[in-house]
Amino acid sequence: MSREWLRKRKKDPFYKQAKVEGYNSRAAYKLMELNERLSLFSAGSKVLDLGAAPGGWSQFALEVVGQRGLVVAVDLVPFSGVKGVEFVQGDIEAASTIEEILRFSNEFDCVLSDAAPHLSGNRNLDLGRALALNWAVLKISVVLLRKGGSTVVKMFRGDELIELKEGFSDRFRRVEEIKPRSSVTKSNEIYVAFRGFLGWQED
Repeated sequence: MSREWLRKRKKDPFYKQAKVEGYNSRAAYKLMELNERLSLFSAGSKVLDLGAAPGGWSQFALEVVGQRGLVVAVDLVPFSGVKGVEFVQGDIEAASTIEEILRFSNEFDCVLSDAAPHLSGNRNLDLGRALALNWAVLKISVVLLRKGGSTVVKMFRGDELIELKEGFSDRFRRVEEIKPRSSVTKSNEIYVAFRGFLGWQED
């Protein structure tokens, strides 16, 4: 991380607000807006947060679903400060990770992923890695989502974004792109919402 990046982050109003309100990351405000606009989950919902560290999305999701709901967070590395969130440490592409998730529930109302691959600076390579990551998220979704449920992933603009949308569009009623106000303006990131899961289908 460069000094310039750290300087800009400290001036960022969402970063400051997250510090004041106790969220583990400014990304929590992205999910707030996404949920406000799309009604992804509500009180009592079951939410699966893949690639959850440092936990900002899990924190907000838990606030919404409350004690009657469930939030399961999955990541390769553990994180702290999210009391009440169930945590699974593991690779989302590993069968053992899926088995651990199933210990908590075999059906979720919403699957979330704000994860991104480690960026190399090579645009084509990074887009390919992002596609592979989100493809894995959607493969889990079509197994663990309830009928009518939703999945949201972070992607970057490019042909890979089109490929991801087309690859799973037949499993959902609606697929749409959203850029939250709290996303960095110059960032190429975009969120893709797959809503209205049509139910499990055998390939």
